[in-house]
Amino acid sequence: MHRHSKNRRHGDPVQTPGSLTDQLNQDRNVTNTKNRQKQKRKHDDDEEEEQIIDDRLSRKIIQQAREQQNEFDNDELLAISKEEIDPESIERINKIKKNRTEDSDEDDLNVQEDDYDDEEVSIDEEDEKALEAFMSSQPRRLLGDIIAEKQTQNQSSSDNDLDPRISSMYEQVGQILAHYRSGKIPKAFKILPNLANWEQVLLITQPDRWSAASMYQATRIFASNMDAKMAQRFYNIILLPRIRDDIDEYKKLNFHLYMALRKALFKPSAFFKGIILPLCESGTCTLREAVIIASILAKNSVPMLHSAAALLKIAEMNYSGGNSIFIRTLIEKRYALPFRVVDALVHHFIKFRSDTRELPVLWHQALLAFIQNYRQDISTEQKQALLELLHHHFHHTIGPEVRKLLSEYKCRDEEDEQYAIMDEAD
Repeated sequence: MHRHSKNRRHGDPVQTPGSLTDQLNQDRNVTNTKNRQKQKRKHDDDEEEEQIIDDRLSRKIIQQAREQQNEFDNDELLAISKEEIDPESIERINKIKKNRTEDSDEDDLNVQEDDYDDEEVSIDEEDEKALEAFMSSQPRRLLGDIIAEKQTQNQSSSDNDLDPRISSMYEQVGQILAHYRSGKIPKAFKILPNLANWEQVLLITQPDRWSAASMYQATRIFASNMDAKMAQRFYNIILLPRIRDDIDEYKKLNFHLYMALRKALFKPSAFFKGIILPLCESGTCTLREAVIIASILAKNSVPMLHSAAALLKIAEMNYSGGNSIFIRTLIEKRYALPFRVVDALVHHFIKFRSDTRELPVLWHQALLAFIQNYRQDISTEQKQALLELLHHHFHHTIGPEVRKLLSEYKCRDEEDEQYAIMDEAD
């Protein structure tokens, strides 16, 4: 076979290949150009990949690095503890603890920002009007009013013998906290939890004028350094009124106050007794307040015993609309509740059989959540009472689902009888 050459017309110029050296140089130049283009494309791709890494991923990387540093610090603390304690070792331990505390604060500000929603909480007007029928007519107490009342009581008390120098110092601390945004907190404020008359001294700083960032730092200090009973006092007198004032004014919760509530969960007993239960008992809890505060419970782990005790207390209270939101939030955590708590929740719902008022949708949603999660933990008698309840209060969307779930599943006493029959057969 012979090669077919390209047809050329007469007069076409014929290119001479040139010398061998020129041909090699030309090939080398073409190869280098292609390599440079590939390297440029690769460099551009790398830059695009770097841009894809957003702030959240960067924070995760930093968090992992800090965790590794904490592991290293733990090993170092363990090594120091096995040695003889000298001033240098003590200084090293204090330095590690100080750095760890500062890193923890930064983690709170960064990690928790992912869960925070800066938008105003929208509330359905019909739901809000329906809840007004179940709210107390008494006005809500503002933080400034509470502090003024406490200060008047302290001035009239015979035990009010504070050194003028201490009063002057904490007045200056209060001025700093009123404008605080970030950085270090005055040392005089950090030692407040160790004072016997901490509440009296705290009022001198005028907590109603603190910035939101100061309130977060104060909550962090009190939650970490006080027992549950003292922390509960701070939550109830200072933190809760400030939270309610902020929500009432801005229709949402400031980021630092949101983090303060999350820090308050460090003492779950104090959190429930100082914030949740007083808020429900007040009868003035608005729908917006309940939604915001309950969202913190929903997003964080809460010990089962504290949740069960809170459910028991709320179920036994006089009803207000906000109670249904907290009941539903705690129910949806799906803890293995004691039968006493389940019985209290059943009684909470069936006591509305004789109530002629139109119940809000939130109440029906709480009932549905209860039946979905604990329908097998109720007795046959309670099941019949709940079915009868649907004749008095029936929601066109939620009611059929509740009735269906109650009809399809066995109750706890029916299961016990079944197991007893099986045991006799064996």
